[in-house]
Amino acid sequence: MNAVTRKTPLAIAIAAAGLTLVGPASAQSSDLEQRLAELEARIVAAEQRAEAAEERAELAEQRAEAGILQEEVEERLAKVELQASGEEGFSFNAYARSGLLIGEDGKSAEGGPYFTPAGSLGGAVGRLGNEPDTYAEAIFNYRMRFDNGAKARYTTMFADGVTTSNDWTADESNLNVRQVYAEFSDLPSFTGAFENASIWAGKRFDRDNFDIHWLDSDVVFLSGTGAGIYDMQLADGWTSNLSLYGRSFSDFPVTRESPGDDSGSTDNLILTSNNYLGNWQWMLNGMSAADNDERLLESGDHAAENGFHTMVAYHGDSFFGLGEGSYKAAVLHGQGLGAEVKGLGSDGNLTEDAASTRLALYGTTYLAPKWRVAPAILAETSEDRYVDGDQYDWATLNVRLANELTQNFEMQYEASYQWMDLDPQGFGARNAVEGDYTKVTFAPTFKPQVGGFWQRPEIRAFASWSDWDEELNAYSGDDSLGSEDFTGSQWTFGVQTEVWF
Repeated sequence: MNAVTRKTPLAIAIAAAGLTLVGPASAQSSDLEQRLAELEARIVAAEQRAEAAEERAELAEQRAEAGILQEEVEERLAKVELQASGEEGFSFNAYARSGLLIGEDGKSAEGGPYFTPAGSLGGAVGRLGNEPDTYAEAIFNYRMRFDNGAKARYTTMFADGVTTSNDWTADESNLNVRQVYAEFSDLPSFTGAFENASIWAGKRFDRDNFDIHWLDSDVVFLSGTGAGIYDMQLADGWTSNLSLYGRSFSDFPVTRESPGDDSGSTDNLILTSNNYLGNWQWMLNGMSAADNDERLLESGDHAAENGFHTMVAYHGDSFFGLGEGSYKAAVLHGQGLGAEVKGLGSDGNLTEDAASTRLALYGTTYLAPKWRVAPAILAETSEDRYVDGDQYDWATLNVRLANELTQNFEMQYEASYQWMDLDPQGFGARNAVEGDYTKVTFAPTFKPQVGGFWQRPEIRAFASWSDWDEELNAYSGDDSLGSEDFTGSQWTFGVQTEVWF
């Protein structure tokens, strides 16, 4: 209804009364009508202002509701973005390999990167076309971000490995929970040297372990149950990690001087300082296993109670300064319990005089647009390891080569050579041997997209030829070397998939 036709009850009554006025009162009536008209106009204007105010109030309320809705939408979008970036929410990572390795006789063949006599000492050889197992890791992460900016991550990792080809493997399954830990970062109360630090506790692999993938060998592997702090800024260009890990020695053949004590278990504590200065890394480890020296080893020597370990490494951002690519170089040394220089604190059978030194070196680069190469060297010398006077020397040279033929297909090649001179002094009923092992592999490989050595998943077929000196067959009666139909100069064939993300 518009302002012209709108009539209030009061205005209608007054107008009706004005119609009865006649005669001398007409002038007075005319003045009254004008005043009534002005009053009515003011009333209409007031009503219009009231309606306009009501409309503005409704609009303001709608805008407020829209603002709240927009804020909620923005918060949800921000949360989705955080989840997509991996900073918040659930995520899943995995590594897996599974393959079939068949010998010339059509039967399952022995294999693995630790197949040679030096393998029991960490002497790995090339893994391409040399793995008969199924191994899988499943890593579940949940990340949280709090209103004060702090972040938290909870991680659980399951792993299993078997060598059977069957689908049901419960009888030989090694299913294990390998990691369970929580880590906090971006804590607002951390300042100064700790401003960018993160803390953790639980069972885990150390964050800064690194490996030579082609040999399936870590350069250094620190793990166990404990706690630590990462990324303390001690000075410009100097960050440091500090951790305490606990491990248990168990299930080893021992005799004890104390009658009736045959638990076969003791705790080894590892205190670690890991320092980074630019591309350089310096790692120091001290170990203590209380009462471990009370055990008499198979040789009659005492086991070590303490140990020391150090590593100096360089993480290069070129291919040894010769071109684009990367390389890593490390020298490791350990004594006593630290003489197991790769798997820190994992060997309780080392003597107090044990000493080991290891060299690790590898790099990756493109030789041409479609050709890439990854050479690696791993070598170690150790003495008085398990028996006074024992000596173990070995060295592995491995080269992985790949030719990218299409977007989804490449040919991979690998040549691996290992020299070993092992004198166990009768430990484990083993004999002194010296000799060489050689393996060459050809592997047609399919993948969703080629490009770089770290692109997975891939499916590969392969043919491998391996040979070794006959003398190595006498090292141990417990391995397959020298057994019937397994004396070297043999072909093996197979297929395998490898996945990580």
